[in-house]
Formats: sequence, structure tokens, C-alpha cells
Amino acid sequence: MKTTRYILGSLALGLFATVNVNQSVLAQDTLRVLDEVLIRDTRVSNKAPLTTSTMSKEALSEQKTETAIPYIIELQPSVVASTENCAAGNTSLRIRGVDASRINVNINGITLNDPESHAVYWVNVPNLGGMAQSLQIQRGVGASAGGSASFGAAINLQTLNAQDHPYGYADLSYGSWNTRQYGIGAGTGITQSGLSFDMNYTGLTTDGFIRNGFGDQQSVFLNGSYYGERTLIKAIAIIGNQRTGITWNGASAEELDADPTYNSSGLYTDDQGNVHYYDNETDNYLQQRYQLYLNHMLSNAWSLNAAFDYTHGKGYDENYRYNKKASKYGLTIGGYGSTKSDFITDKEMRNNAYTFNAGARYENNGLSLSFGESFLLFDAVHFGTVRWGQDASLAYLQENHHDWYSYDGDKKDATTFVKANYDISDNLNIYGDLQYRFVRYALDGMDDDFNNLDFSEDYHFFNPKAGINYRLSDNQRIYFVAGISHREPTRSDIKDKLANGDTIKAEAMLDLELGYQIQKERFSISANAYAMLYKDQLTPSGDLSDAGYALMENVDKSYRIGVELEGGYRFCDWFKMDANITLSTNKIIDYTYSEFENGVSTSLNMVTRTTDLSNSPSVIGAAIATFEPVKDLKLQLTGKYVGEMYGDNTSRDVYKQDAYFLLNARAGYTWHLGGTREIEAQLVVRNLLDHKYRIFAWVGDWQDDTGIYYNSAAYFQQPGINFTARMILRF
Repeated sequence: MKTTRYILGSLALGLFATVNVNQSVLAQDTLRVLDEVLIRDTRVSNKAPLTTSTMSKEALSEQKTETAIPYIIELQPSVVASTENCAAGNTSLRIRGVDASRINVNINGITLNDPESHAVYWVNVPNLGGMAQSLQIQRGVGASAGGSASFGAAINLQTLNAQDHPYGYADLSYGSWNTRQYGIGAGTGITQSGLSFDMNYTGLTTDGFIRNGFGDQQSVFLNGSYYGERTLIKAIAIIGNQRTGITWNGASAEELDADPTYNSSGLYTDDQGNVHYYDNETDNYLQQRYQLYLNHMLSNAWSLNAAFDYTHGKGYDENYRYNKKASKYGLTIGGYGSTKSDFITDKEMRNNAYTFNAGARYENNGLSLSFGESFLLFDAVHFGTVRWGQDASLAYLQENHHDWYSYDGDKKDATTFVKANYDISDNLNIYGDLQYRFVRYALDGMDDDFNNLDFSEDYHFFNPKAGINYRLSDNQRIYFVAGISHREPTRSDIKDKLANGDTIKAEAMLDLELGYQIQKERFSISANAYAMLYKDQLTPSGDLSDAGYALMENVDKSYRIGVELEGGYRFCDWFKMDANITLSTNKIIDYTYSEFENGVSTSLNMVTRTTDLSNSPSVIGAAIATFEPVKDLKLQLTGKYVGEMYGDNTSRDVYKQDAYFLLNARAGYTWHLGGTREIEAQLVVRNLLDHKYRIFAWVGDWQDDTGIYYNSAAYFQQPGINFTARMILRF
């Protein structure tokens, strides 16, 4: 791996050193338009009646001390970021209480969501934010795009645009838990021939906050572009490789009281009862993404775009299975499958995804009209092997691994849409968005519990949206939009229901948004009221699968209703304040669940009532105080508040998570060395108040051998005060 880093570094420096410094022959306005064509089908302007937040390249770069997108955007309205280990490990994201598997995340219009799980594994590609020119969050249903539907928000990333001159940088940081991040990048700028090349490499290693929370992540971004007078051709490669310790088990409150860094992953005991840990309990994944884009401006009114993406992924989880029945893995010991032993297993996957997008856009005389098509072909194989068994009769496994299970997944996804925005007058415009989506998903083979996965389903979804936007003046507007969205279940949703003999339904949502915005020179205010009304919503039950996935359940009727308030005020040239708060109610109507007296009851009392949706706080807030007392010095204090929530859908106090507040500080100073050369130093201190808090890993009720029922929960201990120091050299 060190050799790879040296090679990449040499390539970057060589690229920078050999390029002639030439001004582009194209006007900057033309370049900007060509780059914008790349993302127009997924981005919206303030003329569209949608609820959005946009982060610029500068804002993203400033937050690069946060290694994953969830923490880069956590100060945006309605966002809650969390982690199993620390911000450099596995992270997750919720917007308006909705998890990332229900958030459409795309890069240049190509979806990043895994076609089967619908999740985005941020840990697979460190520095994804550092590859972005800008990022837009569309809360609610969002504008139509390919891939999984938006049930809480859409996140649209645009990769780096070409610069008009050569550049290079080196980026180093060090932080708590021996967390080291290092990156280099270089670009040619746009040459006289219209060509541009960019690359960056990022590596990240950490010991982690909890035991076995180590991480080793690498990512490479390569971009080659050709800018013609009316044509942009762009080829991109994004490659991420990660090896991290498994941290999704969680731990009981008693275990964390004794040791806040406790993690049971890999635990086993010897014949004398001494505790040991298997040191290769790991999650491993390599993802390679190759993209080709073509944008062409037929005229000042018409533009065409096309994109192709090939993504290949492969990875495995390696686990130590302590004192398990041999029959669980299809093995026998001494002729008996129920005999127990310790095992080492691998759960592996290989997948390929082919995505093709095409679109056309017309803009003239107050009418913006776009058409789009998106096609996805996806295939995956999931399989497990037993690599080792402790019992002497299983010695043959070391040479001949035992095939445990295997099944295939196949998905076809076709989306077509048309969107229009029309100016009825100078102040009034209307918006319409019609999307049809066809999904065929199939599973075939045997799962790890030996259940037969014989599943094939076609889904047909029609997702219309319509809205109106009225400009009260040049700097303020009011808008309203209504939209319907449908979404198919994930692979884990389907597998869980097949195992239990249940049926799984697609989910639907009606989203209503009413907003007001005003932007003045010294202040800005926005207010947005929303009602997200669901049918058959899939919501976390509180429990986890063996591979760390949240187990879901359909609920007949549910809703998320709230208001989002944002404001900012510049008191003087060197001081400004920004803040946002979301107040919401998130409910399931007539939810039926069981109640009992913990540790005493042998029977269940069934209750039906309106309850809170799991993992959905009713209050989310953030505040940022920015001080710039002298030129090139920037100081910030940030606060994040997340209200109480429940770990499952029953609203029982036993599964209530307390509210928490985090105070962070950031300082940065830039030294200008002449020309484009500069050095920037940053220091970030998180959780200044050293607040010790926990979030739920999973919750669930269970019954012992005597028939008595118990409540059970595991938590992820969150770190106390921690820091990152960063130095960037730009030239």
C-alpha cells in the first residue's frame, strides 16, 4: 500500500510539473454552462418550489476535517449524523428522521445508493466531499432522478469542475485515536486544446474510539475532460478500498459503564474461561466506479446530455463464531449437526452495476423543460464460506473451505421523467414533474439460514409533483409543492419477510411543502412547513440482522409533520450567526405491539395506539457563530442539538434515547506565499463539553427458556472531547 501511495504522489507531481500554463480558449461563462448541464436534471434553482440547501466547494473544503458526508452536512436543517465508532469509522445519516436508504444520493446524476440495500456506505470512499464542486440537499421528495426514490431527501453531488490554471495541493491531518488523513491532488487547468486532467488521492487510518474500531481506507479520484465550444466530454474514475474492524454489535449499558470502549466483536473464551478476541474480525470492500459523460449544447435553448456508469464491488465480512451449532453452517461433528464448536466464517459478495442516463433540456422565453431516461442493470452474488472450525474433526476446513450458502440478486430499473418550470409572469412560475419508474428485482438461491430465496417481483411506480413559486420581490419568495413518491423494499426487507413467511409491501408517500424565504445583504430567513404522509412505510423495528442491517416493518399509516426554520445575520464585517431548528411530530397511527412487566411476565398484553416513529426526534437544531477578527483568521463555534427519540416504534420509556447537545470549535488561518501558493492550518475540537452519551444500536424483546419476557438493548457509546489538526499546502 505504501508503494501505491508513492506512485500516486509521483504521478500527481509529474502531472503538475509537465503541464503548460495556458489560459483556456473558452470564456468562463461557456465553461460554467457546460459544467452545469452535467447536473441540471438533478439540481434545482430558487425558481423551483422545492426545499433546498446548497454547499459550495469552499464550504465543503472547510469541512474536510470531517471524513464522511454525514458529518460534513450535519449542521444543515433536519440532519442527524451518528457513528458506531468515531467520525472516521462507519457513519450513518438521517434527514427528517429518514435513514440514508430512503435518501436518493447521486453524483452528477448517477445514483450512489446500492441497488439492493439502497444504502450509501460512506466508509467505502473517504473524501467523497473533497471530490465535490458543490452539494445540494433537497428535503422532501426532491426532483426526479434515477435510482431509489427519495422519502426524506435527495443529496446531489457535483464532481470537481476544471480550473482555468494548473494547481496542486497536499493535505495532512492528525487527530484523536491516532487518526491520520493524508491527501494529494493536482490538475492541469484547461489547456489551449480544451483538455483538463485532475486527480486526488486520500488515505485514512485510525485506531478507532472503541476496541476493534480500526480503519484503513483509500480513495482515488481521476477526471479527464474535454471542453469544446459547445461540447463537454468527461471521464471519471472513483476507486475506494476499505478495511475496518466490525463495530455494529453495540454493547449493553452495564458493559459500557465498565468500559466505554467495549466491543464484543470477535470475543471467545478458552477452556479455562479466559476471554480472548479474534484480531481479524473485519469488514472489507473494494468499489470501482467508472463514468463517462457527454454534454452538448445544440443551441442557446437546447442541450443534450448522456452518461454511462459501470460500478464493480466486491467485499467480505470475516467473523469469529463462538460456540455455535455445526448444523447452523451445514456441518456435522462426529455425525451430529447439533454439536457445538467455534468457527471462522466469511460472508462475501460480488456485484456489477451498469447505469445509462440520457436527457434533453430546453430553456427559452420563461420555459424550462427537461426530459430524462435512466436504465440500471445490476447483478450480484452473495455467498458464505466456513474457513475454520475448532473441533479436531473439522481440520479439513483449513485446506478446503466449506460452502455455507449462496444466492443471486438481479435488478432492472428503468426511469423516465419530464419536468417543466414556466414563468407565468415576472413574479410567478409553476413547476411540474412526472416520473414513471419500473423495477424488477429477483432473488434466487439459499440464504445463510438455509431458507430458499425464491423471489421475483415487478414494481410500477408513478410519481407526480406539482408546485408554484411566487417572488414577492427580488430577494424573497413563497412556494408550495405537492409530490407523491413510491419505493420498493430492500434485499434485507425481502429476506426477513420470506424467512418469517410474511409479505412485504412497497411504500408510498404524499409530501406537502409550504415555504418562505428572504435574502438580504445582512440577513436571511427561511421557514418551511411540511407534511409527509405515508402508506405502508417501512420503518426500523429496532432490531438488527446478523450482518448489521436494520430490520424493517411495514406500518399501515404514519406521518412526519413539521416546520424547519433557518436564519442568519451578519452583525458586522467580522461576526455573523447562523441557526436552524426543526420541530416535528412523527407518528404511527394505530400501531399494535406487546407490553409486559420486564423479568416477571410470562404472557403478553397486546396494545394498539398512536406511537412515535423510531429514530425520529421531534427537535433538531444547529447554530454557528463565525468570527473573523483579522484577515485570513476564521474562528467558529458550532452547536448541535438532537432531541429525545425512541429505539423502536412502541414509544415505551425503556427504549427512549435521551436528548444530547454537542459544542464544537474550529479555528483556521491562511498564510499567503505569493501567487496561488498558500498554507492553511486548521484545528477542530469536537464535543468541547465532553458530553458522554449513547445512541441505540438495537433494541428488542425476548423470552427465556422459562417463558419470562425481557426488554433488551445495546448502545453505541459516543466519544467525548476529541480533536483534529490539519495542514494544507496549495500551489
